[in-house]
Amino acid sequence: MLTIQFDRRADRPDAAGRCPIHLRAYFDGLRLRVATREKCLSTEWNAEKGKFKKPFPGLTEANEYLEMLTERMQARYRQLRSAGAAVTVEALKAALAPPAAAAPKAEEPAPIMLTDLYADYQAALKARGNLAQSLVSVATTLTHLNGFEKVLRRQLLLSDYDLALHDKFLAYLREKKKLGQNTVCKTVKHLKAFLRYVREDRRMPVAVEAREMKIRWAEVEKVYLSAAELALLEKALLPSALVATRDAFLFCCYTGLRHSDLTELSQANVQTWDGSRILRLTQTKTRTAVSIYLTPPAAALLDKYDGTRAHLLPATSNQVMNRNLKRIAQLAGLRDLVEVVTIEEGKVVKRQQPKHELVSMHTARHTFAVLSLMRGLPVAVLQKVLGHAKIQTTMLYAKIVEDFQHQEMRRIWEFGGAAAPGGAPAANPVCVIEAAVA
Repeated sequence: MLTIQFDRRADRPDAAGRCPIHLRAYFDGLRLRVATREKCLSTEWNAEKGKFKKPFPGLTEANEYLEMLTERMQARYRQLRSAGAAVTVEALKAALAPPAAAAPKAEEPAPIMLTDLYADYQAALKARGNLAQSLVSVATTLTHLNGFEKVLRRQLLLSDYDLALHDKFLAYLREKKKLGQNTVCKTVKHLKAFLRYVREDRRMPVAVEAREMKIRWAEVEKVYLSAAELALLEKALLPSALVATRDAFLFCCYTGLRHSDLTELSQANVQTWDGSRILRLTQTKTRTAVSIYLTPPAAALLDKYDGTRAHLLPATSNQVMNRNLKRIAQLAGLRDLVEVVTIEEGKVVKRQQPKHELVSMHTARHTFAVLSLMRGLPVAVLQKVLGHAKIQTTMLYAKIVEDFQHQEMRRIWEFGGAAAPGGAPAANPVCVIEAAVA
């Protein structure tokens, strides 16, 4: 029987305190130890599970690499046992060695252009039914690669794109294109997916593995409106040209809809439930079916525009609505300063901006999530309403409900568990779904 484990050699740290990860295997009374070429800090290693954990860069790829080593050794062990051959330490070690390079052919193969292959990747994604919106983001990475080629004054071959060239590309994105950290991360995400397509789908060798392209996303604080700010927006006196945009924004604050779903709403999405109305729709971005109860404020907005248009609510392009919303928020008096933290040229830069400059259509979804939690909506229910596949995504909102945390601490420490004056509002959920989540 073969048993495989991974451990961190704490007795061999490098200058940065990172220790190597070794594979240990036990079989037929023998054992072997093999270095995996991975290193990590003690805070990045789950000793109980024998795998990497946050905040290790490239967490998913690194753990997939350990799983691949395990599968290779297990397959070799079964192969030797099935053939009746002796299972030796050397034979199992050989299973982890990279495959030998194929003998060169008589004719040199035609060079494979990186950008041409990326265009093939785009076509494959489209053929596989990927949404047009996601394809736009994928296409942006190709635009950056084309721009990088112009700076280098040469076309890139697939074989050129090694880790050193990847680092130069990142420098180009940050220094030449002035892209923010998370925009760079999104580009790297697309490149990793592209290189996996090349290696796994097209069976072509790549010069850099996805797990080596390590990068960390910057934490971005979500902008949302407090209950008081939402009330200011509801009551603000606006020019008639901005009223429709405010109504659409408020409807999203009451339902948690994205702009992409708002623009597609029709009467077919409105159904009756227990004497009230609900929305049933499939989200454009994730193709997830959701059911949302329409609270009185949301229902009133639908009634306001009932029968006046093909879609339920007035909505223009996301860019136009975002521009209008900044003006609306300014007129509503949302001028409190918000600290905005960015990373520019490797430095943390902090700026203060009036809140009205940061409001966008997606602020409505954040507002709905935060206020729902503030009013007592369970996280599991909020997950269903928002259409999140993983509850960890919804939990991000729970971490930013600072007012709720402060109110709860004051209630426990200053009022002995009783409701604090002016504390959290009574349970009055902004939205509920039809059935409780088990």
